[in-house]
Amino acid sequence: MAGQDDGLTAEERQAVKDRAKELRAQAKAGKNRAAGEKALQDAIDGLDDSDRPLAEGLRDVVNAVAPQLVPKTYYGMPGFANEEGKIVVFLQPAGKFKARYATIGFEDRAQLDDGDFWPIGFAVIRWTPAVEKAVTELVTRAAT
Repeated sequence: MAGQDDGLTAEERQAVKDRAKELRAQAKAGKNRAAGEKALQDAIDGLDDSDRPLAEGLRDVVNAVAPQLVPKTYYGMPGFANEEGKIVVFLQPAGKFKARYATIGFEDRAQLDDGDFWPIGFAVIRWTPAVEKAVTELVTRAAT
């Protein structure tokens, strides 16, 4: 019914719209890496000053240690997919959902398994050498 609350915030509704738009664009582009790089860069360029360095840092790490991952967006967020087009790692910017911190997330395709219990999301506020080192190790493991 029009005007009913669907349980989603304005930010969540926008993410769903972003996802539908990117799925249409990805279907049109196929597995075109250049199209993915452009979409990723557009997403990064649209971030605020606190989230942009995080996305750039993640992009640089993935390009250095897992160049086989394909850049693309994921619900409008910067992400990287495997050869099947499935997201492995992404950045959920703090500004997207008005959160206190950004999150680097890994989907189930990431090879981070460690026994019966392991983290798949990491809060990040600033891109520092220590963050870069930790993310490098995670992305290296995730992409194997």
